[in-house]
Amino acid sequence: MSSSVTSAPGGVERDGSTHHGGAAGLVLAALGVVFGDIGTSPLYALRTVFALDGGIVGASQEDVFGVVSMIFWSVTLVVSIKYIGFILRADNDGEGGIMSLAHLTRRSVRPGGRRFALAMILGVFGGSLFFGDSLITPAISVLSAVEGLRVAAPALSDYIVPIAAVIVVVVFSVQRFGTHSVGRFFGPVMVVWFLTLGGLGLWHVVQDPEVLLALSPHHAALFVLDRPFVAFVAMGAVVLAITGAEALYADMGHFGRPPIARAWFLLVFPCLTLNYLGQAQLVMQDSHETANPFFHLAPGWAQLPLVVLATLATIIASQAVISGAFSVARQAERLGFFPRLTVRQTSESSGGQIYVPSVNWLLFAGVMILMVTFRDSERLATAYGVAVTLDLLLTTSLFSVYAVAALRWSTPKVVLFAGVFGTVELLFFSANIAKVLHGGWLPLLVACTLATVMTTWGRGRELVTTRREKLEMPLSTFLDEVATSTKILRVPGTAVFLHPNAETTPLALRENLQHNHVLHDEVVIVTTQSLNVPFVPDSERVVVDDLGNPYDHVSHVLLRYGFSQEPDIPAGLAIARDEGLDIDLEGTTYFLSRITVHQSQRPGMHPWRKRLFIALAHNAADPTDYFNLPLGRTITMGAQVKL
Repeated sequence: MSSSVTSAPGGVERDGSTHHGGAAGLVLAALGVVFGDIGTSPLYALRTVFALDGGIVGASQEDVFGVVSMIFWSVTLVVSIKYIGFILRADNDGEGGIMSLAHLTRRSVRPGGRRFALAMILGVFGGSLFFGDSLITPAISVLSAVEGLRVAAPALSDYIVPIAAVIVVVVFSVQRFGTHSVGRFFGPVMVVWFLTLGGLGLWHVVQDPEVLLALSPHHAALFVLDRPFVAFVAMGAVVLAITGAEALYADMGHFGRPPIARAWFLLVFPCLTLNYLGQAQLVMQDSHETANPFFHLAPGWAQLPLVVLATLATIIASQAVISGAFSVARQAERLGFFPRLTVRQTSESSGGQIYVPSVNWLLFAGVMILMVTFRDSERLATAYGVAVTLDLLLTTSLFSVYAVAALRWSTPKVVLFAGVFGTVELLFFSANIAKVLHGGWLPLLVACTLATVMTTWGRGRELVTTRREKLEMPLSTFLDEVATSTKILRVPGTAVFLHPNAETTPLALRENLQHNHVLHDEVVIVTTQSLNVPFVPDSERVVVDDLGNPYDHVSHVLLRYGFSQEPDIPAGLAIARDEGLDIDLEGTTYFLSRITVHQSQRPGMHPWRKRLFIALAHNAADPTDYFNLPLGRTITMGAQVKL
């Protein structure tokens, strides 16, 4: 069985980074994976602001300057300062995301205490909200781009949803090739996209440089003071400009913080700012442009190519949250909140670059349902803000706990951090509350469902582990019984038992002895350990322990693997044999200990949650495939546990 991921011990050295390929290459790949979500916000953010409540936000200079100032400073505070400056520094062996932050926090506080429980709750619900966002982002991004056909080619307006559906099919179909391959293709596209954003915006800014004054924070302040209700309503759509901020953190494991920070400050942030300014100038010049200011930034001859480029960019926006969802799912599995998932490593140099088939196709189904149901990006926008703002709030809260527990921040520093960012995000959340009845319930429902699944699996796993340990006697006690018994028959061959540790007795070993009354000539208990390095060389893979008695022919083998290596038990045992382990690989039989869980009236969980846990357990990934065991020589044995 596999143990949790740990830092490299002993002779296995960490290289200090799990990301390779050159700084420029990583920046380019990060552009192709990480920034698609926030990079396509100009397609719909300002457009949605001006469409609120029948046009409550006008095209006057005061309103436009106020809105653009709010967008600029929201992006500056939340993305540039909070996420790039603070949150992305909280990495869990290179991994990011709110589940990773929860793990870091729990490692820094007393187990069982209030902070420990709070970190778990915030992490689980925050991760669940991210999955809710991951459903909406591909749908709204692709639809908003294809809707540009209403401007560039009105005759194709009736085909917007079918075209968007085909694009989504392609996006989810290429995920199996991995974020590195996808990023290499998408990176150059995103460079062109951001340069186009900046170029279109700059063209309009040059026509009226006065629009640069909108960057002053006093315009946002005046907007709030002069028209507080309108400003509050506008905040419900302004938040669309910062969607994708959490994806930056969730995707950090794919590339690391430095490439993300460089790409943001050198290209993404300046180009986004210029584009919002350009849209502002266009709207003030012609109030009729509020319906779709982005596509009208381009001259008529360039609008259709811009639709094509925007469509490619929104495909990449989908990639950002899909990759993040893979990372969050694996983190949840490692923390014990998901059953074993089939995870495919897609890069030999970065442990964060993975593909999770089950998550991929569940997201695909959800996105298709959303697009067919809502059929319009403006309608989807009403469902977007609630989950995004709540996720931002949860991340701020969890980082504050982490800062106290792990970083040892002083109380004034934590209060300042939580006060500034928490206040801004609380205002955003409040402005989006009204959306709950108009579609905002959807991501909340998804989040609550997933949170229920995660907490059910976590609690059920605790109960099953506790009851399983009661069935497993200490391994030392078992070996003493074997050594003193005269009734045990030793039979030819080698038996390999997979087990998570060297302290307790594998259930399959006990069951085999109890029912068959025999023990193989050689008994090997195998534990696998995943280290936070790309590769563990064969010379450092194996640790053999004779368990204190070299004469009873029972030994323990620890097999260590890097994150880019697939666990292969037979190959690992071949290395152990070459290093002196007495084992006949051709005559080896592999035994898996499997617990069959049955529902009972025992306390600990509600009956419906017990049924859910049992269903999840039945759908966990097959350990035979996971550990590359020979199917014809693998036997599953175990016991029943009443839940």
